[in-house]
Amino acid sequence: MNLSFDIARSVYYNSDADRRISRPAVRIAMLGVAIGIAVMIVSVAVVLGFKHTVRDKVVGFGSHIVVTNFMTLQTTDQSQCINANDSLYRKVSSIKGVRHVERYSQKQGVLKTDGDFLGVVFKGIGEDYDTTFLAKNIVEGRMPQLSMWKSTQQLLLSRIQANRLGLKVGDKVFAYYLSDDDVRARPFTVAGIYQTNLTRYDESICFTDLYTMSRLNGWSVENKNVMEVTGMEVLVNDFDSIDSVEAQMIETINKSQDSDGHYLSSSTVKDQNPQIFSWLDLLDLNVWIILILMVSVSGFTMISGLLIIILERTSMIGLLKALGARNSMVRHTFLWLATFIVLRGLMWGNVLGIGICLLQKWTGLIQLDAATYYVSEVPIEMNWGLVVLLNVATLLLTTLTLVLPSFFVSTIKPAKTMRME
Repeated sequence: MNLSFDIARSVYYNSDADRRISRPAVRIAMLGVAIGIAVMIVSVAVVLGFKHTVRDKVVGFGSHIVVTNFMTLQTTDQSQCINANDSLYRKVSSIKGVRHVERYSQKQGVLKTDGDFLGVVFKGIGEDYDTTFLAKNIVEGRMPQLSMWKSTQQLLLSRIQANRLGLKVGDKVFAYYLSDDDVRARPFTVAGIYQTNLTRYDESICFTDLYTMSRLNGWSVENKNVMEVTGMEVLVNDFDSIDSVEAQMIETINKSQDSDGHYLSSSTVKDQNPQIFSWLDLLDLNVWIILILMVSVSGFTMISGLLIIILERTSMIGLLKALGARNSMVRHTFLWLATFIVLRGLMWGNVLGIGICLLQKWTGLIQLDAATYYVSEVPIEMNWGLVVLLNVATLLLTTLTLVLPSFFVSTIKPAKTMRME
């Protein structure tokens, strides 16, 4: 058995009040470690939760990658179409890393009631559309019936749009569109109301069936060989693989032509929303600053605690040296002693940090202004792999910072400690 370990364990767990190490020094050092790891766990959980929640909302409105007419991406002219027939659909779906492909059509228009009107973007979607995100954020009513082959005349509005127009589920509303210098009107029934708190999208986008939107644009959706739509949205298996899938998309799709001769191009959700993703990337820097500060706090409190313990145990150090112990063995003894303190601090810090995270996740105790932060409560995402990594890194870094102060035992001479006794 390691002698240094045995001596350290005996000193740390000694129940004799006259022989055990200073409780205040241990408590202060342990508290520093506990607070440090707790703050790190909460910080990482909040930032991960916030980044992924906002990111998923942005992706929910526009997928990971969009394939559309080259001119649409250059001019944002929604009147340009592509022929997203089964041949092109299979070509995009076959790209490695692609999980799902869905067609959509968009058109700008105006919703009008007897007392008010509102300009919106109508997004038409069909049976192939992944409605998981929309269904999760519906607060009233239900998803409208979606079809590529017939008009359902049903509408999914946002809470902001419904409030501004004074609409509720089941109400009738007219939509007006400008097409070829002519104004077209279509009646709709409000099937559901959604709320994502992503104001930029909630204010502008409402959903209906793909058939209606393509027909209003003057496009053909009569058969699977001629499926003229605004574009195709592509969902990938892993968000981190967007760039690699996009690279394959550029080689396979970009600058090629569909069966109608339209030039195709692609764009990622990061390209379409640079401000949001740049802002989210800045959160990583904040986390690194917090981690560095907390590890530094833990290290400094442990250094102070170790020096106090060494000064208190000078007689023990002198006795060990008088019995033939080398400086390295004595240093290892105090490093083991410090490790016990760090482990105890980590244990209580994990209890505190994980407890706070789980409390917020289950209760939503801390609320946020959704108009500013895009979420109504502080989001929490527990990544247990990162929690373990934080603990291991804190233990290693804190212990390493104690190596230099442990050399202080080399300056203690047995003869002087004997005279002091």
